[in-house]
Amino acid sequence: MIRRYATYPSLDGTRAFVTGGATGIGAAIVRMLAGQGVAVGFVDLATEAGEALAADLPGAWFRRVDVTDTSALRAAIGDFADAGPIDTLVNNVANDTRHDWREVTPDQWDRVLAVNLRPAFFAIQAVAPGMIDRRRGSVINYGSISWKAKLPSMPAYTSAKAAIHGLTRSFVEPLGAAGARINTVVPGWVMTDRQKTLHYDAAGAEMLAAKQPLAGQIQPEDAAALTTFLAADDSAMCTGQEFTIDGGWI
Repeated sequence: MIRRYATYPSLDGTRAFVTGGATGIGAAIVRMLAGQGVAVGFVDLATEAGEALAADLPGAWFRRVDVTDTSALRAAIGDFADAGPIDTLVNNVANDTRHDWREVTPDQWDRVLAVNLRPAFFAIQAVAPGMIDRRRGSVINYGSISWKAKLPSMPAYTSAKAAIHGLTRSFVEPLGAAGARINTVVPGWVMTDRQKTLHYDAAGAEMLAAKQPLAGQIQPEDAAALTTFLAADDSAMCTGQEFTIDGGWI
């Protein structure tokens, strides 16, 4: 099926910062925002993929950053913002490596939350003052349907993703009073290269067919299109909400 996506004039000339932007959903977001005339900065551990993506997109800015290093994440945001204020923040970075609840250690639990929850807060903390001062901006946090679907195979990850919307809602008032917005995108099973390599097999296809009423597979570009809408003025009165893209799973 050929998908045709909207163009948003309000995004042209704006600036966005994306975490986990080198591959998968993040790369689709970076590409789609850049195609709207947005100057996009993004961070990731995947150096080769990040550099190749940035080289392919005029005006894109990439830095290799481990988002569990809060100081490095703050520094990257600050360096990108030196060239102009950040209008859109997309907290996309995640790692959904499966883990058995019987074997999770305290250190492993902390590492999972250090990737899937903590960076979102500190990225918001870094960009929110500028959005409040300029009285505009959009923060888009990435959650997951995994905790709503009661998936048992990654409890630390699902706990972090359940917390994401609580994080979103805690910033609705301070941002909203200044005309800035914050929302959560809640994707279902998006068929990234990682998912197809590690998790999508015959059993996965059977489960998807049973759980997702809408025929077809969710592509990274589908999630990116929703993100782009939430960055644009077309969603100007949307804040504090969950926008689910799961083909009807939940």
